[in-house]
Amino acid sequence: MPRFFRLLAILSAFAWVATPSLAAADDIAAASRSVVRVVTIAIVDQEVVGFGHGSGFAVAPNRIVTNAHVVELAQKYPDNVVIGVVPSEGTKSYQGRVVAIDAKRDLALIEFTGGALPVATLYTGAPDESMGLVSLGYPGNVDLATAQSAADYIKPLAPVRSEGSLSASRNIEGINVLLHSASISRGNSGGPLLDRCGRVMGVNSAITRGEDGDANFAFAIAESELAGFLRANRQTFNAVDIPCMSLEARLSADEAADSAAREAADASRRDSAAREQAGRQQAIEAARLNAQRASENVMAISALLLVLGALTVGGGGLLYTRGRQREAIWAGTVGGVLIVAAIIVFLLRPSEEPMLPPGFAVPVATPAPAAPRPLGKMVCKFQPDRSRVTVSATADVNLDWGQDGCMNDKTQYADDNGKWTRVLVPNNEQTVSVLQFDPETRTYIAYRYFLSAAQMDAARKLRAQSPLKQCSADAGARNNLMVQQQSIRAALPTTYSEKLVYSCSSAP
Repeated sequence: MPRFFRLLAILSAFAWVATPSLAAADDIAAASRSVVRVVTIAIVDQEVVGFGHGSGFAVAPNRIVTNAHVVELAQKYPDNVVIGVVPSEGTKSYQGRVVAIDAKRDLALIEFTGGALPVATLYTGAPDESMGLVSLGYPGNVDLATAQSAADYIKPLAPVRSEGSLSASRNIEGINVLLHSASISRGNSGGPLLDRCGRVMGVNSAITRGEDGDANFAFAIAESELAGFLRANRQTFNAVDIPCMSLEARLSADEAADSAAREAADASRRDSAAREQAGRQQAIEAARLNAQRASENVMAISALLLVLGALTVGGGGLLYTRGRQREAIWAGTVGGVLIVAAIIVFLLRPSEEPMLPPGFAVPVATPAPAAPRPLGKMVCKFQPDRSRVTVSATADVNLDWGQDGCMNDKTQYADDNGKWTRVLVPNNEQTVSVLQFDPETRTYIAYRYFLSAAQMDAARKLRAQSPLKQCSADAGARNNLMVQQQSIRAALPTTYSEKLVYSCSSAP
């Protein structure tokens, strides 16, 4: 058994058991899951003769950054000083070793085995001296006030956050540092200095001493120095340069866009109703004109019959005066029939007002909804004005949209009222992604939720209820996938952490 874990067993014997509460579901809480306490234990002849601690944060699943001065004794006396890495959540702690150290920059890279941590992201954009900042770490004065025993120092616990602002940038002996007003103390050394979106701006390293009422300030090794240190030691890291946009601002912009879309839809419906009403009125006028013309035509026929009847009766009278009684009778009879027919036709003439059925409306032609069809290979370009990015990469996304929601010939999406959705719950990340593709507009959206370990365990249990792991032509299986995804989405926070919007077009 490694020495660190034997020491943990000794310290745990004195532990006062408590259950830490989960951090709030926000950007800083998500970033705090990459923060660790770095413990150093000095041992001579199997006896603990020294104990120290600082803070750090993960730049890879099994590697953390801290200050060089936090672990310098372990570097000098590797056989007598043990490094412990205590995550901010979970139940396990790990033994670490120094991989690289830079005393001038006051930075060190520590590797541990047996577990994996969420990885922090560096902000490589230009700092704004008016921006708000947050420090995360394990200040010693808080530990002294709250620790019940030595075991509390090696028990996973959420880091302490303090807020301030960027006061200035300085260059001290060739090293770029940030001067800020977020409160830190001994124990914060090596912890991250974050912007409001949870990206690393620097590594907390030192504080000024306030004397005679002077204000206290803190120093952090700038991100540029940290990036140079990691590159020099061939350590890859996550980085973004997109300025921080608050979730409230993104939601407000989304609401404004949705409101504009609703207004446009309402205007379209009003235009459609107006066109329908105009068409209905035109149809009524046309029907009235046709009815009037029909009535006039029938009246003309009636008049013609009346004239013919009168002429025929008159002709019969003329024949009678000339002694041609037989022909006169026939002429009078025919004339009388024509006159009677004229009267009947006149009385039965159609009304000049059209008879319309109740609820009469002119049908408006609407296009039938397009059936889902393959779109083939597409390249999707990131749309920054419609997105909110904190820690994720924004490279182009290549998609191959197939039949019935089959993405890239392997991932089945579920129909969601014309939009197709897939919820991804990975095994090796603390992130749930809700991916949505709209074939109508060729818009691809990734909603990302950064969750705690407990929330991820719950999401993985819900994911396990669906056996559909690949594309399927079975409509029933796709429907089951939709139901299962709805249960996962219901368990997610009410707001996303990131929203990445892409506009897709056919690949060259």
